[in-house]
Amino acid sequence: MTTSALNSLARASSAYLRSAMHQPIQWHEWGEEAFAAAQRDNKPMLLDIGAVWCHWCHVMDRESYDDPEIAAIVNEHFIAVKVDRDERPDIDSRYQAAVQAVSGQGGWPLTAFLTPDGKPFYGGTYFPPSDGYGRPSFRRVLLSIANAYAEKHGDVVEQAKMVESAIAQSESFAGKDGRVSAGAIGAIQTSAFRMFDPQHGGFGQAPKFPHPSALDLLIERYARTAGGASLRGTADGGRPHMSLANGNSSGDESLRNLIVTTLEHMAKGGVYDQLAGGFHRYSVDERWVVPHFEKMCYDNSELLKNYVHGYQATGAEFFADVARDIMRWMDEWLSDRERGGFYASQDADISMEDDGDYFTWTLNEARAVLTEEEAQVAALHYDINEVGEMHHNPAKNVLYEGAPVEEIARGMNLAAERVKELLAAAKTKMYAARRQRPTPYVDKTVYVGWNSLCVSAYLEAAKVLNLAEARRFGLRSLDRVLAEAWKAASSNNKKDAGGGPFDSRSGQVRATYAAGLLHVVSYSDPAASHREVPGLLEDYAFTALACLDAYEATADLSYFKFAQAISDAMIARFYDATAGGFFDSEPAAEGKSLGVLATRRKPLQDSPTPGGNPMAAIALARLHHYTGDASYQDKAEQTLETFAGVAEQFGIFAASYGIAVVHLLESPVQVVVIAEDGDEETAERLHAAAVAPLAFNKTTLRLAANQAVGENLPPGLAATIPHLPALGSGKSFAVLCSGSACQAPVFDAAELRSAVEAAVGKSKSN
Repeated sequence: MTTSALNSLARASSAYLRSAMHQPIQWHEWGEEAFAAAQRDNKPMLLDIGAVWCHWCHVMDRESYDDPEIAAIVNEHFIAVKVDRDERPDIDSRYQAAVQAVSGQGGWPLTAFLTPDGKPFYGGTYFPPSDGYGRPSFRRVLLSIANAYAEKHGDVVEQAKMVESAIAQSESFAGKDGRVSAGAIGAIQTSAFRMFDPQHGGFGQAPKFPHPSALDLLIERYARTAGGASLRGTADGGRPHMSLANGNSSGDESLRNLIVTTLEHMAKGGVYDQLAGGFHRYSVDERWVVPHFEKMCYDNSELLKNYVHGYQATGAEFFADVARDIMRWMDEWLSDRERGGFYASQDADISMEDDGDYFTWTLNEARAVLTEEEAQVAALHYDINEVGEMHHNPAKNVLYEGAPVEEIARGMNLAAERVKELLAAAKTKMYAARRQRPTPYVDKTVYVGWNSLCVSAYLEAAKVLNLAEARRFGLRSLDRVLAEAWKAASSNNKKDAGGGPFDSRSGQVRATYAAGLLHVVSYSDPAASHREVPGLLEDYAFTALACLDAYEATADLSYFKFAQAISDAMIARFYDATAGGFFDSEPAAEGKSLGVLATRRKPLQDSPTPGGNPMAAIALARLHHYTGDASYQDKAEQTLETFAGVAEQFGIFAASYGIAVVHLLESPVQVVVIAEDGDEETAERLHAAAVAPLAFNKTTLRLAANQAVGENLPPGLAATIPHLPALGSGKSFAVLCSGSACQAPVFDAAELRSAVEAAVGKSKSN
């Protein structure tokens, strides 16, 4: 039930908040108005934090917040505040820490009870409408909290103080610094092997999450120990494809087994959308069969990198196919093809009674759209039976690979090619039929940080798999962020993208109005008013890295200047000059801090997006390699030192920290390919040879001969490239620089490949 009158969330911008505008709860958005009302009326605050993609958030909305009787209790005894965790992750992270301190668990929906000044004293996640699931009914919780606040106010205040202290300690890392060491990488790898499921792949037991940062670190470590790369034929217009030879015995076979087992089982499981492509958020079982059906852009961006890098490291075409298939889904469902930009998520279902019904199939549903022979092949391949995996509807099947093509061919006495044809036809027909079903909501909000992760993933895939359209769309999406979400500084100095507000040499802020990023480019609902939410650390770090990736993809110096300006602004706004490391948000203006937002956090863990501090350190380390500016290197090192004393304890949850350690400690390897007019084919082969080996500390750049001059290059390259004697020879060539020295120009792809592999191996051993 809902009320015909709209509550104040009708003025919200977020899709999640606007979905509750019809509820009888007198909701407030997070802001001074809500806190003033709580203090004026001396009422505790009910804080609900959720997301539009969150199944149990929708369940609690329908069961409790739509209920007029529950609403009457809430409206009488509480000031109710609703927050979208995607729009305000800074609020979510702090109250998650609070509820975990109180109840030992977190997640969404997050239900917290606060004093009128926003200090949490009790909380949980989902509360059912009646006692069950091992939880008290929400009605009973509300009345008990209201009574406790009225009758035991002193106890409530004391509890709030204890919880606030727990929040402050959750990610302070005070006094826990140390020296940055490669030992952190070894500790993460040890943690991965300890948690590895050798039967099904992945880490830990149910529920099972993919942990893409950990996978990326392990894939790169394997690639660096697995011997030389091999040139394997040509494709895509004659461009050579380079990868490590499949089954190279010189590599760490136990590491290879972990990588291959995990990537294969995930892609063949129900956690992967077998019809449309793309990954669901996680698996509720250890076999990757039954997923939580929501699909997030950041999961798919980071898993896209995994499969691209898995292809580089193993040569398995299956991994390249999965990478292309992820992009097929993202192109179709999660991207603004007209303006550029990646959307946030696709919901799991369309109603409370629904549990992935859009994505799952009964045997009769499959038979209804397929020929008899197609249905037989599809049922065997996707394991579609009379009884499926879904508890709410046992006839519903999650599609996953039950039997491979060769096994089906033998069993049906058909040629394998015929089975492939039947399976392809079945897949096309089933997807077309599925698209006629009511479709789960796509949140078309474009978040700056998540969008930048997608940009980097697309540019990486485009580079390795030679995908011109992916490159084009990635750049267009980044251009939109820079045009709409980057606010340049007002300064008496440079006015262009490179004239950032922070002078990294002097340490002084030079802008009258500091440059900055927003957190949101655009909201999903075109009827919603747009509001400017300040960017957080991850928005800056992810976007700076996307700009560096774009520079390496295009050799367009404006992207490099944007990377430097955004990084300078990141330092000015978030860097802790006293203790090192970056805070996740800017300090609130005096008297403007609400609730526990004044508590400072320095994010380290990947949860689930890469940790803000490691990503900031990677951006600064990469900038140092291009600029030679020691202050960037110093801040990267100080950031990693801030967490060096504890990082190893987080195991695979600190994998991005391990990747940052690689960037900091291993000598950079830079390959610059100079393409001369009339000799583009040689340049293509040289660039392919440079790109092929996977190494985090390796960068590749392709320049036209007329770009190889000082004004088109960052400082580190401007000192070398314009003075190369091979310039003007009429022949395309490559130059490889490692550490502080550059080798003689190379004109042959095979020779360059060997030189790059040698340089990468040497840099790792150092």
